[in-house]
Amino acid sequence: MSITAKATTTSAPNGTRWSRIQWHKLAPYFFISPFFIIFLIFGLYPIIYSGYISLHQWTGLKPPTFIGLTNYINLFQDNDFLTALRNTALLTVISGPITIGGGLLLAVILNNNLVRYRNVFRSIFYLPLVVSLVVASQVFGLMLGNPFGLVNEVLARLGIDRVNFLHEPKLTILVLVVLITWKYIGNDLVIMLAGLQSIPPELNEAALVDGASPMQIFFRITIPLMRPVILFDLVLTTISAFNIFAEPYTLFGITGGANQSGLTTGLLLYRTSFNFFKFGYGSAMAYIVAFIIFILSLVQLRLGTREHE
Repeated sequence: MSITAKATTTSAPNGTRWSRIQWHKLAPYFFISPFFIIFLIFGLYPIIYSGYISLHQWTGLKPPTFIGLTNYINLFQDNDFLTALRNTALLTVISGPITIGGGLLLAVILNNNLVRYRNVFRSIFYLPLVVSLVVASQVFGLMLGNPFGLVNEVLARLGIDRVNFLHEPKLTILVLVVLITWKYIGNDLVIMLAGLQSIPPELNEAALVDGASPMQIFFRITIPLMRPVILFDLVLTTISAFNIFAEPYTLFGITGGANQSGLTTGLLLYRTSFNFFKFGYGSAMAYIVAFIIFILSLVQLRLGTREHE
């Protein structure tokens, strides 16, 4: 009986120790599990279900009707979708270099120790990013769309005819570029500034000792070392441009302005899904846009990595 009691007392600590070891192994997975659970429910499942719906015709009221790849085939024959793609691509090509190049230029200036009140200027350029996008779009609409707005008053005082910028198809993309540049150049400034501050100052000092000019330092040292940061910002800008929605919706409405000159892929996707209740068609459109973004990002990363090598 004493031997049995002794075995019982010695086995209990071993069992407790084994359970503690098991808990230490499982504890990290337990604590990170909420993220994966939320991602599966609100991230992965909607993506998979959207792919399923894209193969169906569904208005949300009746059961989905399987139609195969018809939605995808009709997309490339849809003039509205092709117009939205063209407008979005044009907006990306124009606004991308302006925001990225402008952010880099401002970062170089505000990273210079000779500039006084640098923190104040950094805050001023970042401030538009804090402003509500809807409010900013409304203000731009009052300034540009009103015949007696601020911009038209300045044009009138200069002897130039008043222009309704929001109803001129040739000026629509320009209005969006101005709004996007004003709104997001502060974000590019922060990204570029972080990249510049990661460059060792000894490199610039050594180049100055060797007789290099500031322009030579910028193009021979700063730009090559900033290439990964610029590439990262370029990918983010491309993704944001293809998902732009609030700006054209607030300025031009659900139609996209005159001759649909302000119609973007994000705006058309919203209109198709939630105005016309074509959820299958909208899901197919979302998959096509996501595929285009993936290909563009892949090409940009590939070219950028190849040049960096």
